[in-house]
Amino acid sequence: MTKLSVNINKIATIRNARGGNMPDVLKVAIDCELFGAQGITVHPRPDERHIRYSDVYEIFPLIKTEFNIEGNPIARFIDLVLEIKPAQVTLVPDAHDVLTSNAGWDTRKNKSFLKEIITEFKSHGIRSSIFVDPDTEMVHHAAETGADRVELYTEAYAAQYQQNRDKAIAPYTRAAKVAIQNGLGINAGHDLDLNNLWYLVRTIPEIQEVSIGHALVSDALYLGLEKTIHLYLQQLR
Repeated sequence: MTKLSVNINKIATIRNARGGNMPDVLKVAIDCELFGAQGITVHPRPDERHIRYSDVYEIFPLIKTEFNIEGNPIARFIDLVLEIKPAQVTLVPDAHDVLTSNAGWDTRKNKSFLKEIITEFKSHGIRSSIFVDPDTEMVHHAAETGADRVELYTEAYAAQYQQNRDKAIAPYTRAAKVAIQNGLGINAGHDLDLNNLWYLVRTIPEIQEVSIGHALVSDALYLGLEKTIHLYLQQLR
């Protein structure tokens, strides 16, 4: 079964909009695990507009399942990861001012840079994943960095799903095949929801983990967090 890692950034966004500690990000992380999620994902950005670096330090000792820290490997981020030593780090090429992740790495152009960072993370026992577009060349070069996994950026799949799901998933199937051939594990994330998730994991059962935040938190506003997590887990089964 593909594992569900809940990205709790949007919970922090709501908290930060008003100040104070409502909703309580730490409690939500604990509850997500209690309700069945197999992982917690956080993506601290330099401006800390949602998850703060202090949140990451506080969440880590409270959870028992997998902790995945995403982000652009600037110096502060690297220091955070090396200090906490999460189960997984996912490298994302975010510019400092982007609203949300909007592209995968050019792993050919940035191969040396990524290889150096991944070597450091892996020396500390941290599984390393690279956020990539569903491009077979980018997946191939990702393998040459020494990464353990790639996370396929699924925005294009989600955008095209309603019009033609077979066409939408085709590049992801090709990318997954190359990943497997090169010994890479496969994660996926971005714009996955209760409508399109099942088809992705049914077609590419090798996907080991999906990271879902925005849609899951939005669904929870109507359905409640516990029921929502159970519904996402059903899709993955």
